[in-house]
Amino acid sequence: MIRARRICVTAVAVLAALAGSPGLAQAEQSRESGLLSATDDNPLPPGWRIGGEAGARELVWRAPKTVPMGDARVEFRTGDRLLGVPKPANDGRTFRLALDETRPEQLRGLQVTAAGRRLDAQADAPHESGSRGARMPAQAPANGVDPGKPGSYRTVTGKYDLDPVRLPGFDTPVEMTAEVVAPKGAAGKRPLALLLHGRHSTCYKPGSEDDVTGDWPCVGGYKPIPSHLGYLRDQRLLASQGYVTVSISANGINAQDWEAEDAGAQARSSLVRRHLARWADWTTHPTSAPAVVRQAPKADLSRVLLVGHSRGGEGVNRAAMDSLYPPPAAEDGYRGPVRWKVRGTVLIGPTIFGRNPVADVPSVTLLPGCDGDVSDLQGEDFVDGTRGIGRGTALHSAVYMVGANHNYFNSQWTPGEAVAPAEDDFRTDPEQPADTVCTPGAATRLTAAQQHKAGATYIAAAARLFLAGDDRVRPLLDGSGRRAPSADPARVLTHAVGARRSGGFLPDGGAKVTGARLCSAVDPDPAVACLNPETPGSSPHFASWETERETGRSAVDLKWSAPGRAARVTPAEPLSLRGSQKLALRVFVPPNTTGTKFDVSVTDSSNRRATLGSVRVDGLPGSANTASHWAQELRVPLSAATRAGLDLGHVKSLELTPRSRTGRAWLMDAWGWAPGTSAVKAATLPRVDVGRTIVKEGDSGTRTYRIPVEISGRGNGQVRVYVLDPDSGRAGNRLVTVRPGSHAIDVPVEVKGDTAYGEDVEHDIAVKAVHNAVVGKHRGGITVENDDPEPVITLSPVADRVSEGGTLTWRLSLDAPAAVDLYEPVRVLPAAEGAELSTKDVDPQWLKDQSGDAPDPERPLSEAHLWVWLNIPPGSTGVDFTVPTVRDQVAEPAESMRLALTDRNAEPLPGRPVLTGTVLDKP
Repeated sequence: MIRARRICVTAVAVLAALAGSPGLAQAEQSRESGLLSATDDNPLPPGWRIGGEAGARELVWRAPKTVPMGDARVEFRTGDRLLGVPKPANDGRTFRLALDETRPEQLRGLQVTAAGRRLDAQADAPHESGSRGARMPAQAPANGVDPGKPGSYRTVTGKYDLDPVRLPGFDTPVEMTAEVVAPKGAAGKRPLALLLHGRHSTCYKPGSEDDVTGDWPCVGGYKPIPSHLGYLRDQRLLASQGYVTVSISANGINAQDWEAEDAGAQARSSLVRRHLARWADWTTHPTSAPAVVRQAPKADLSRVLLVGHSRGGEGVNRAAMDSLYPPPAAEDGYRGPVRWKVRGTVLIGPTIFGRNPVADVPSVTLLPGCDGDVSDLQGEDFVDGTRGIGRGTALHSAVYMVGANHNYFNSQWTPGEAVAPAEDDFRTDPEQPADTVCTPGAATRLTAAQQHKAGATYIAAAARLFLAGDDRVRPLLDGSGRRAPSADPARVLTHAVGARRSGGFLPDGGAKVTGARLCSAVDPDPAVACLNPETPGSSPHFASWETERETGRSAVDLKWSAPGRAARVTPAEPLSLRGSQKLALRVFVPPNTTGTKFDVSVTDSSNRRATLGSVRVDGLPGSANTASHWAQELRVPLSAATRAGLDLGHVKSLELTPRSRTGRAWLMDAWGWAPGTSAVKAATLPRVDVGRTIVKEGDSGTRTYRIPVEISGRGNGQVRVYVLDPDSGRAGNRLVTVRPGSHAIDVPVEVKGDTAYGEDVEHDIAVKAVHNAVVGKHRGGITVENDDPEPVITLSPVADRVSEGGTLTWRLSLDAPAAVDLYEPVRVLPAAEGAELSTKDVDPQWLKDQSGDAPDPERPLSEAHLWVWLNIPPGSTGVDFTVPTVRDQVAEPAESMRLALTDRNAEPLPGRPVLTGTVLDKP
């Protein structure tokens, strides 16, 4: 049975509720028609089926081969709509999603995706998205200081293994295991770098080539995969330079985070802060510390760097947030004081499901150009998403590493280095043309050793800038176009926001655009979206979130067929570029294109205009499989504006004038730039966390519940609240001002009780910070549980003995009507005795509609794949299954067929009768 209740949540009413009016979100049943029937020409695609037992119906997809346990979230979708996040089975191939409110007609166009990448369909053959093939970017000039060079300290290495801890929402305790690498003989307190790995298989069977599991703890014959040991190379480099390092294990979270609504972000934060709390204890009471900690210099917890890979990146981001803005106690796995200060984070190929970066903690985000796991490079939002949130003084850097994949930053995820089975996450199909950018051996693809060395270099650069305050490494991170020779031959490009940038020509916030198109980062309408869905490849700046469209994420889309037509961006208010040396623009062009040129001009409030200079940008190496539409930082001096007498305190517009013959480009933003970094002090901000309340439907009456939202912290801020319609998946949204202790986000849900069997319903909201606010748990709502018994289903004959040309009929009956569509499978079985009806004894169109088979060659009807799902609409108590027969001129004995109710695997239900239908020869 598929069940699909008609629940209508009135978005207008919900938005009115957010504005303070008494409108209600309605949870009301209706009786619409037009359902997908068993005879519709819309069967589930190959690999899909309906499963579940004992009233728990599921949409099931089985992959043709194992889907490795990774960091990107596996999602079921119908087109642009997110159906939900399925539960993985232990076989690594089967994924199950409770159908809940999904209507039958919404199961068309099913897709399985992970970070925007299709898992259930063969990717298109790789092809270039520009006018030329992929080419390596030019090598940048060397920086004056190279942080990838080892320091002068020898190192000491060891581990600690403490008692496991319990974390909210997880049944199994999580390990407190870590590997420490520290400088030997270093005087005084030393900064601490904590590293957290991402989501990976947790256990392996020694001697096996591919036997890995997601269990925890590991069962007999299996060993834990030591993912936390995969960063020893990075730890040794940092320790040689004087930093104490600790890499912590999180297998217990990886084994359970599929159950967590936030994919384990809060649990990882709790684990990180549990370890930091122990280090704070050991600093105060050194004799209680493990042996390796006693051998290390005392850690300076006022200077902490958090490094996270993949889901570990989102985890350390949440730990930085929780250290500044405490989470709700019921959700938190750490309750003690904050005795450390996070000075920065390094996020390697990270997820950011919550779209909630911490604006006032500096960050460096490594984006692997050949990431086959978090392939949409959604971690770009750790940069883009900080604009306008906090003080704007923290540097947020994006580091795009051409040819790097997801796994090779961790040696325990790298074939030939890992103790457990491992693979290249940028998987290639030998039956498809080789990807020109990312196939191993391509000129642009890095080897595992090259990639890991480059990654270690940029982690060390972040440590040197954020912990040691050495501004000489900043040009490696902030878009200044310098390289670290230790990272050679990797081609690494960077851009940034924050630090000493000022002004800000942003497409959002009421800016007016002429001569170009103001486009939306996420929108299903190609005329509105910045990047047409048919465009080969994707953009990290436009990675999708919880909704099919988003408000307030925009860019400027320039397209020209002749040079000279200026695109102008005019902010709502004039901007100040006073104190800046240059104007820094973040612009991207289609991958593999070359020679795109612009003149850059600004105009002040007195209409004085100056052309600052010209810029040129080439596209990154890209293919249909990469997210290479990524903005590069381009700078022009402001000296021409000063010479022309412009008032840089009141700049009213920015112009880009194409000088190349034809082209396309996207402007993300532009800022006044000055060298150096600013002192960073976290703003006092309100924090929003969305909870979940589970309620019973009840048998009668109407009850109103409100989605639980906790607003803590200090000050006022703005968030955008998306109200998700459980029926259509679409979302209305509203900008809301929040303050601690208020009920500004007030979303009531009205639930009407009944005695008809239905399905659980989730009425959810998703919240995103817009200005001067942080969001912890971004999604939650009211879950209304069905509390009525499933109807008893019986199969009985209506006309089970007919002559040739007649119609065999059985009735599928319910003992009570349901409030949802029910789908029940029946199967034609071989005759028990005598002659069996053949494929030529039934109407050929009926046979095609029901099974997809043709009558020829003639064979027993039971061999024609007749496993049919019958729909019983809401409010109905039965449906007929009919078999129209045809009359022939052949004299023959009576023929029969058998029919049975089955389970979701096509096996006849035990204890249920198998019914026989007989067709007599026409006299």
